[in-house]
Amino acid sequence: MKRIFMAACSLAILAACNSGDKKTADAGEKETKTPATSSLADNPDYQKGIELVGKSGCFTCHKIDEKLTGPSYKEVAEKYASEGSDIVPKLAEKIIKGGSGVWGQVPMIAHPALSQADAEAMVKYILLLKK
Repeated sequence: MKRIFMAACSLAILAACNSGDKKTADAGEKETKTPATSSLADNPDYQKGIELVGKSGCFTCHKIDEKLTGPSYKEVAEKYASEGSDIVPKLAEKIIKGGSGVWGQVPMIAHPALSQADAEAMVKYILLLKK
């Protein structure tokens, strides 16, 4: 009985893994290929930003998808999505100087050791995470 159950489970897993995306081309139908889009992780702003965020201890208070002490990075990205690149230096300054009031009364600690360029790289990374 155990062997039959294991065999049935194996077949179910194999069936589930089958993509089912088999496309049959009709005689008059042409397959269109779309160019591969690069993933977010291939973006240099993403790579540099996540490295700096990790080194700065930001994940102690912030997560990508969920609110902790501070807002999630996706919430921040969504809030400032319409601001354009003008917001980058302002948000970088907020990271360096810290503050409160925008996301509640719990203050964000200052990061005075960060350079403006590094803080801006972190902001660019965060803004890439919009939903």
